[in-house]
Amino acid sequence: MSINIEQLNNEVKGQTPQEIIKAVLAADSNVFVTTNFSPYETVLLHMLTLIKPDIPVVWIDSGLNKPETYEFAETAIDELNLNITVYAPTVTAARLESVFGGIPSIDDSRHDEFTKQFKLEPFERAMNSQSDKVWFTAVRREQTAVRADMDYVDDGPFGLTKIAPLLDWTQEQMDEYIEEHNLPNETNYFDPTKAEGDRECGLHTLKVQTQKAA
Repeated sequence: MSINIEQLNNEVKGQTPQEIIKAVLAADSNVFVTTNFSPYETVLLHMLTLIKPDIPVVWIDSGLNKPETYEFAETAIDELNLNITVYAPTVTAARLESVFGGIPSIDDSRHDEFTKQFKLEPFERAMNSQSDKVWFTAVRREQTAVRADMDYVDDGPFGLTKIAPLLDWTQEQMDEYIEEHNLPNETNYFDPTKAEGDRECGLHTLKVQTQKAA
């Protein structure tokens, strides 16, 4: 079943994240969700698994996370009984150290290639494996300027339809949900491909890049 993006986007405006999820599933149940186990990721994962317990969860793991992030991931996988598949870079951390001399800073000319190898390549591989599906993502407007202008339902890269049920939620609402449902959370996350919290690493601009390449 295919989703009428414009129609569904108009229908879900003003609805709660749970209502958006249910509306999407009613339109097309062939769905999956991505995660990187950064702060508040369990909010969307919890909402989705309450409604669709076996939803495929795709983890794009750079292999460069802090120990706390991996501990959080294992806890979340266990507590939410996640149906998870992990996609990791084909380049090892040892090769990163040898070729790049460690993680390059965002001002380093090698940072774009580093981001491509450790985030975008496994992401593209993961997305190609989920072709023609509906993609749930936990992005929120307040996170970056790019996300501020997103729609709840939109065209995504690789022929996917992208859904952002939490788009309008604030950090305060996320904190309240975490506390209400006693969910594990990550508080020491660092993404070396972004380096700065309000900087896009490229995942949510791939639609534009893909269209230009075509």
